Amino acid sequence: MGIIGKWWCAAFLGLTAVSTSISQASDDEQQMLVSDGPYIKKQDKSLTVECVVNSEVKRFVNMTYTPSLNVENCGYPVTLSAINFIEQSTLRFDTNQRIVATSDFHGQYSLMKSILQNNGVIDNNGNWALGKGHFVITGDIFDRGDKVTEILWFIYHLEQQAKAAGGYVHLLLGNHEVMILNGDLRYLHPKYIDVARMLDTPFELLFDQGTVLGEWLRSKPVLVKINDMLFAHGGFHPELVEKKLTLETINTTFKTNLVKRELAEPRTGLGRYLHKSNGPIWYRGLLRDNGATSAEIDLLLTHFDVKHLVVGHTSQKEVLTKHQGRVIAIDSSIKRGQYGEVLIVEGNEKWRGTPSGEKRQLIDYD
Repeated sequence: MGIIGKWWCAAFLGLTAVSTSISQASDDEQQMLVSDGPYIKKQDKSLTVECVVNSEVKRFVNMTYTPSLNVENCGYPVTLSAINFIEQSTLRFDTNQRIVATSDFHGQYSLMKSILQNNGVIDNNGNWALGKGHFVITGDIFDRGDKVTEILWFIYHLEQQAKAAGGYVHLLLGNHEVMILNGDLRYLHPKYIDVARMLDTPFELLFDQGTVLGEWLRSKPVLVKINDMLFAHGGFHPELVEKKLTLETINTTFKTNLVKRELAEPRTGLGRYLHKSNGPIWYRGLLRDNGATSAEIDLLLTHFDVKHLVVGHTSQKEVLTKHQGRVIAIDSSIKRGQYGEVLIVEGNEKWRGTPSGEKRQLIDYD
């Protein structure tokens, strides 16, 4: 059907398509063709879609948005079920449904899907299978691996399916999301350097305000509380208790100071503190021997009225607990592309789910 693929006809969609070949590709590019996207921008009342397919740039402009619009000719098929997002303000949830949590996908799309399928989060077709349950991802989709965009769109779609089923996908911001939004590309896979060059756009601006994925990411919180568990990417420094901060204050202040180039003034005070090493996306002291003490962890649990602090960020060989189960580490090194686990919570029972879907006992490493 040509470059328009399955987008039917341009007259029907109000669509003008432009395809630009990268004719002067290097020898390495010719040997290793690059595909990525789509990246979708909102402009006035229309959309612009950009992608790279086999090292060829494709642009579709003046595209009219309709609910459940299919974007199928950019390599990874996307159904645009929503393009406008509001800041997530609900941070506390109570449920008797199943909870599954994991972290730090880092572009490992195939391994992620296999783990989620075998542990009942998605079915064999990649669709939501957790019913009214809760699926938590404590950040770090970006960097290291070469399938970041696929994971972003997959979670975007899964979130809509979960909502329709009465369930929830909780995507929290990790340090690598915040780094990318702020133009810190030090861990970016080389593929995305090529993509940014081909699209003639700094990589971080592919997720700028006015883009679908960029605004979707900006709507996500940095923490969430479900039953007696408090989730964040990095952790919670005991100083948060001293400062008498609520979950809402932490989240709102962090998000208000999210992207430096979008601020009228540089970060100061609490906003600066929360984005530094003791903030919720960077702090590792819950899992380090020289970090928070047992007494300080008790203070955190009491202050936030929870029994468990659940964190990613600090890589482990499996999902495990520390401090007699009060801290649960769910970064199981999926980023390496070889192994990974999920935390499974059903009532008062907790297990670690292996890549093959086995339920195994949580081990406490003190």
